[in-house]
Amino acid sequence: MCRWLLRAFAGFYLLALAVFLVGTFGLFGNERDPLSGVFLLPLGWPWIWCIDWAPVRIRPWLAATAPALNLAILYFACRLYRARKHRAD
Repeated sequence: MCRWLLRAFAGFYLLALAVFLVGTFGLFGNERDPLSGVFLLPLGWPWIWCIDWAPVRIRPWLAATAPALNLAILYFACRLYRARKHRAD
């Protein structure tokens, strides 16, 4: 179950990151969209709340990397769970 959750989160993150990049830079003939990063916000909670201290110019990039921190936490939690489960067997 942990691997499935990790893969699902990573897939959602990659999809939201792709939407952000396409909307931010207007790739593939799309218009630039200032709300293209909205899908990254729920994936990056609670770290999104800490972005207010950063300069305005780098806030979108911090919002884009905030879900990566949650992904790393999930990865290490899954490794810890597997290690404890393996030790218990």
